[in-house]
Amino acid sequence: MKRLQITVFITSLLLLFNSCSTNPVTGKKDVILMSEGQELAMGQEADPQIVAQFGLYENPAVQRFIDEKGQKMAAISHRSNIKYNFKVLDSPVINAFAVPGGYVYFTRGIMAHFNNEAQFAGVLGHEIGHIAARHSAQQQSKAVLSQVGLIAGMILVPELAQFGNEAMQGLSLLFLKFGRDDERESDRLGVEYSTKIGYDADEMADFFLTLKRKQEESGQAIPEFMSTHPDPGNRYTTVHELAAEWQKKLNATNLQVGRNSYLRMIDGMVYGEDPKQGFVEDFVFYHPVLKFQFPIPNGWKYLNSPQSFQMAHPEGKAIINLTLAPGTSLEDAARQTLEGYQLTLVESKNTTVNGNNALAVVADQKQEQGVIRTLTYFIQYGGNIYSIMGITSGNDFNNYFNTFSGTMTNFRQLTDQSKLNKKPEIIRIKTVAQNTTLAQALQSNGMPSARMEELAVLNGMQLSDRVEKGMLIKVITQ
Repeated sequence: MKRLQITVFITSLLLLFNSCSTNPVTGKKDVILMSEGQELAMGQEADPQIVAQFGLYENPAVQRFIDEKGQKMAAISHRSNIKYNFKVLDSPVINAFAVPGGYVYFTRGIMAHFNNEAQFAGVLGHEIGHIAARHSAQQQSKAVLSQVGLIAGMILVPELAQFGNEAMQGLSLLFLKFGRDDERESDRLGVEYSTKIGYDADEMADFFLTLKRKQEESGQAIPEFMSTHPDPGNRYTTVHELAAEWQKKLNATNLQVGRNSYLRMIDGMVYGEDPKQGFVEDFVFYHPVLKFQFPIPNGWKYLNSPQSFQMAHPEGKAIINLTLAPGTSLEDAARQTLEGYQLTLVESKNTTVNGNNALAVVADQKQEQGVIRTLTYFIQYGGNIYSIMGITSGNDFNNYFNTFSGTMTNFRQLTDQSKLNKKPEIIRIKTVAQNTTLAQALQSNGMPSARMEELAVLNGMQLSDRVEKGMLIKVITQ
């Protein structure tokens, strides 16, 4: 028996040794339970799910820019041997992220908040740094080793996570949390890479001030998307020091900032929520393209995407999820949905919802923790079948039944012309007419006083900062 234990121990050590891989950045051995081929395959599998979840921002000039700069930077990175893909997602959230296998994504939200090419280049280098140092692969391996269940997207109780739409389930890689050491290493690489392709990395440090101001604006100590990152204020100081070191090391002169070229490129970019994707006002969700509306339970959190609209109880005790349902009839849609989620039918009834044919279904799934019960309304409307599914524990189902049905039975046609014709806000680039302050320049362009601080952050400046005649600034219009 003892010999068997020793054999198992030695075998485990050998497996662990064989799973070690040389980190391309540090040259040290890391425990990574996947080959490079597996890592590349993981990115290829995640990419279409990410694109489906968020949608691409359809702006050829911006897409060409990110791809051109990305490929140039990838070529001088520590992992220039793999193929890189760079995409801009149609999301207002201020974020950029990378997944294993060379896939890098920027949201239009973060692109709107950059004020020059150099700021973009620093963050681009940071994300390429995550891939070069195989941070995602390491975190995935750690998750496997510790048997961590990865839940993508929303804070839900574990037994409810599986009921998120399939794309959300497939995005667990996106939400792997890098440690602060990984983030600091990627900051260093961001400075190195952006300097090597000719940009002033001091500007990257300045962008951390924008992030810090956004987190203060939100009233949070750390925004959710930055929750595992080092404090932006500390990063500002560190990145300035790193920029000076790399500029000296490379004897770099005439480094680019690219303010005017960048601002002209984003002129006309959608800012904030795009109404055509659906929007929320006073706890009502409106979709002007598909022409429907329904109420959101008061106080619930929500997440909108091209594939679904998800609502969650603040404490994660229940969720409601709206998606397009599969199938050609209500009965077919119900059958495919129940099979897909391995639900057992409890009861169903044909009904109508504000003049639309509908099928109401109660179904269960048994789990080790107990029974999960769902209420789903399948509603025929506008040539589509919509599934609105409410999910909670069997014990809590009666408590949330009225909440679920209140949302589902109030699904109706959208006829309000003010909602149907709602236009997105867009960024416009204006030329300052005379030497003045940013506040005065914004006022002269008709910007409301209530949004002055927001616009100052968007411009990466203080309202009291001096602006010169001929300088370009951002304003917001419809």
